[in-house]
Amino acid sequence: QVQFVESGGGLVQAGGPLRPSCVAPGVTSTFNVFAWYRQAPGKQRELVARISSSGGTNYLDSVKGRFTISRDNGRNTVYLQMNNLKPEDTAVYYCYLSRPGWSPDWGQGTQVTVSS
Repeated sequence: QVQFVESGGGLVQAGGPLRPSCVAPGVTSTFNVFAWYRQAPGKQRELVARISSSGGTNYLDSVKGRFTISRDNGRNTVYLQMNNLKPEDTAVYYCYLSRPGWSPDWGQGTQVTVSS
């Protein structure tokens, strides 16, 4: 089980940026997929963005053009640059890691609150 270190959430006004990050210590597999999910109160958890080991990315339609996922393989770290944040982006954001031969790993979550 990976013990993620998540940081970078917080409170921001609408239109502002945040950049959560997630470190996955001890992960040696290079063939893996990192992702960010989010869950708002009363709603199901949804995939926000994912990035493969080769750098391929996918995004939730509502964040395209505003959010960018990136990774630093040398530091086992994934980032989510969030620009032009909207109140509807308010949620707990979870880091996720998928590796061949392992069960998926989840971070503890970081709260993102966007005020109008």
